[in-house]
Amino acid sequence: MARFRAYVSDSEDEEDVSMVVPPPNPEKPSQEDHAGGSSMDEDEVLVVARGHGAQNDEPSDAEIEDEDEESEEEVDEELEGDEDEDESEDDIRGRPSAPTKRTTRTARAPAGDPTIIPWAREIGVDPQKMHVMQTSLFRMPEEEKALKALSQAQPRRRLLLTSNLSRKHSRESDGEGFRADSRQRASFAHDIEPEPYRPSRKYARVESSASAFAGHENAYVDAGLALGRSFRVSWGPGGTLVHLGDLCGPAGTSKSSANAPTVKLTTIPLLSGVAADAAAHASRLLSHHLSNTMIEEDADGVPFAYPSARLTFASFVAQYPSTDHSFEPALFRLGHALFDPIDFRLDDVPDVQVRHRLRAIRRKAELSKWLRTTVSSPMDADLRDNLDAKWDRTVFTLLSGYQVERACEAAAAGGNVKLASLIAQCPGDAEFRADLQEQLEIWRQERIDAHISDDTRKVYALLAGVVDTLKGSGGSGVEHCVDVDLARGLDWKRAFGLQLWYGLPMDAPVAEVFEAYDALWKEGVSSVAAPAPWYAERGDKMNSPWKPPSGAQHPDALYSLIKLFADPACNLSAILSSFSFSPSPADYRLPWHLYILLSRCLRVRDLADRDTSVRRRDQDDDDGVEGHSPSADLLANSYASQLEQLGMIQEAVFVLLHIEGSAGRVKVIKELLTRSASKLDDWVTRGLVGSLKIPVSWINEAKAVFALDNGEVYQAYELYLSAGLYDAAHDLAVLELAPDAVIRQDLALLRELFEIFEGRPVSGWNDRGKVFLDYAHALTRLPQLRERLVQSNGALDADEAAEVDQLSRSVPKLVGILPDVLPDRSNVRHTAAVAEMTSQLVRHLDQIRPLAIAQAQIRTPFFADATRVRNIHSTMYERFLRTVEVA
Repeated sequence: MARFRAYVSDSEDEEDVSMVVPPPNPEKPSQEDHAGGSSMDEDEVLVVARGHGAQNDEPSDAEIEDEDEESEEEVDEELEGDEDEDESEDDIRGRPSAPTKRTTRTARAPAGDPTIIPWAREIGVDPQKMHVMQTSLFRMPEEEKALKALSQAQPRRRLLLTSNLSRKHSRESDGEGFRADSRQRASFAHDIEPEPYRPSRKYARVESSASAFAGHENAYVDAGLALGRSFRVSWGPGGTLVHLGDLCGPAGTSKSSANAPTVKLTTIPLLSGVAADAAAHASRLLSHHLSNTMIEEDADGVPFAYPSARLTFASFVAQYPSTDHSFEPALFRLGHALFDPIDFRLDDVPDVQVRHRLRAIRRKAELSKWLRTTVSSPMDADLRDNLDAKWDRTVFTLLSGYQVERACEAAAAGGNVKLASLIAQCPGDAEFRADLQEQLEIWRQERIDAHISDDTRKVYALLAGVVDTLKGSGGSGVEHCVDVDLARGLDWKRAFGLQLWYGLPMDAPVAEVFEAYDALWKEGVSSVAAPAPWYAERGDKMNSPWKPPSGAQHPDALYSLIKLFADPACNLSAILSSFSFSPSPADYRLPWHLYILLSRCLRVRDLADRDTSVRRRDQDDDDGVEGHSPSADLLANSYASQLEQLGMIQEAVFVLLHIEGSAGRVKVIKELLTRSASKLDDWVTRGLVGSLKIPVSWINEAKAVFALDNGEVYQAYELYLSAGLYDAAHDLAVLELAPDAVIRQDLALLRELFEIFEGRPVSGWNDRGKVFLDYAHALTRLPQLRERLVQSNGALDADEAAEVDQLSRSVPKLVGILPDVLPDRSNVRHTAAVAEMTSQLVRHLDQIRPLAIAQAQIRTPFFADATRVRNIHSTMYERFLRTVEVA
């Protein structure tokens, strides 16, 4: 027997199975073949065929064909046999098949000339005849060798299906990512190359005029299409929410049905405090911002705001009085201490590392100075609340605000002069701290700390550099001494100050101080306060309609600024949460100003979604915006919504001028002007055009929409013309103004309405607006030509005769297209205007050329009965004259 290896063709259309005779061992053909054939590749198909005795005589063609058919039948039988035997689960998965029990006899041919077959010579067969038989039955050895090399060169791979394979028929917008690969490979040795990535198709929102459903809004067969925009919730001017039914949260229930026919207007408060105070705060910051901002046109010709490098935290600090220690000035003072360019006069230091080290120490000193000033108010409040407290409680409270001099005086006044001398050395060096730590350890071991008050132990612990928990000696009874948490009862800023002033050495960087405090409050082991926002520390509700989150889910903005300075990996997206600045989730006033300062002016850090692959300006220009950030545009848009609700239209437009995309900037500013068109008086318009360089056309367009909404069509027409929107003005003139002028027979008004469009790029001018000009011209010239015809007894000069011929051809065409110019048959004014124009044109033309209308064979439903009869008479009379002429 001979073992054959079948290779599947590269093409699915080829059904032939190529079999090659593997060379057997001449001495032991069956045993070794069985042993060696047991280990085969998974992709191999074993075929066993019975050997036929070779004949010495040369076979005829018929015998060769018979042998071919017999060989193919035997191969098919063996393939079917193998398929029956390989129906087990392992074989189905592609595992090696078990060796057959049949013995095989194979011949091993050496590599070389394929025409030389030693085995054929041994049995006495002519090599040339054997070669002919081999080529007729099997593949050439060269082809078999190439296929074998190809199959062994590429490793076998598994077909991996994506984990998101959820359905066979996915939506078109989801792309084809949900479908498995339907391609088939030619053989197990062939690998299917992965399909190229195709992004999912997204549906883009288009304007209403460009929608495929424009003009079909009254198709009530599909209520979702006809009334889709009417039933959905939408925003109106000044933060007004237009909706049906009641507003409720995701987990709430509405008391009324959304199918109610009543449209409700709800004003959503975007601010947490009084509107007048919020407007004053916003106006102060934006006025300073505007004075340091240059507004110029960008590459697309759209106004864009470029903040100046002079806009720093220090410039904003100057807008507040020095006695104001509220949250806003404290925020800008902290930014000045951490990020503003400060001249430390270190240019004379030659070593760069030393210069950087000194600059870091100076920054830490500025931070310490700011923190000492900021915590002075809560520290004084604690002292006022505990006027009858003992001296040690007072000393610790003063030390929590780093009031070392006042703490020395309080200790001396309490009769503790030695402790006052120790406080005077605060924070002390490493040896000083080590001595105090050793003293505290002696007191704990000898259980003397049980006889010392907790506040006194806190004071010694601070001087020793222990700022988290001071271990007590334990014990029981009168010698019982508990552990003391030094930060218990302190706000987060003073808890951070304990690490800054006492916990770490003076030359420790701010990053280590921040990490030490951050680890304490996040672990929750000690009583260190979390960095809750300023409004949460006050404990009152501030009459806010919003429910702020509890805890430090949104940390204080002051803490976030320190984190931004200490952590180089922190970005602005992680710190500009609205809850960090205000109890209102929609208050983005301070986050927007911080973004402008840190990203656009100081270039300290940027938002996480900034695309830095492109830049707005030249690469060498430092004022350019690097790439585009959708979060920055969203931030500006949110702040502008607040200003719009406060009625600050100019300020809102100024904020929107910072939107980075030109197309988006134009869109949002025009929408704001349209919503606020009723407030665009002369004073606001002068501010928008003069200071903010808003094009007058944008303002006129917004006023035109407002005028049209109020029914003032002619005013809207004039405003559209002033805005350069000739298509919109042309539509108004055709559909609204021209019908009234036609009905009143005011030809001068028609000329005034449409002459301004001549020579301008207006859509559909020849088929719409020019029709009215031609109508006015025809009704003016036809009576004049008739009068001239009467005066000259029917004799006209050449020019006048040519004009009559031209009008006799153009007027019938004009009558034919009038129904398409005013197509709305439900509009009575349109129907009356078309009827009036048709009647006037036919009447005046019949007076000069009675047969012109009849010869044109116009079909229009606006002919009067008399006109129809006259056309019939004219047609019959013309035919009669032709008959007479022919006769």
